[in-house]
Amino acid sequence: MTYINAMENPIKHFGFNSQNYKWLLIGLAINILGYILMIGGGSDDPSKFDANELFSTIRITVAPILILAGYVVIFYAIMKRGSSSTSSSISAEKSETEAPKKNK
Repeated sequence: MTYINAMENPIKHFGFNSQNYKWLLIGLAINILGYILMIGGGSDDPSKFDANELFSTIRITVAPILILAGYVVIFYAIMKRGSSSTSSSISAEKSETEAPKKNK
């Protein structure tokens, strides 16, 4: 196959489509939100310790749950199949290339 033929017949299937990217960006946003919620808890005065601020429910419980949820959404975005038209065209191409089996 020459370079010109490759340019005329581009690959029709790519791993991610726009919906995959949307889910990936949603997962990244959830992760970033979780990490932002986990930041902080320090004090301006080094001799003062505020346990309620440091060990708040948001930092100890909510932020890690959001981070894990973000990773689950990212995993879903990576593993999600493309639209049905893409998968049907791939299966049609596959069936055309396979030789029919003969029963004896």
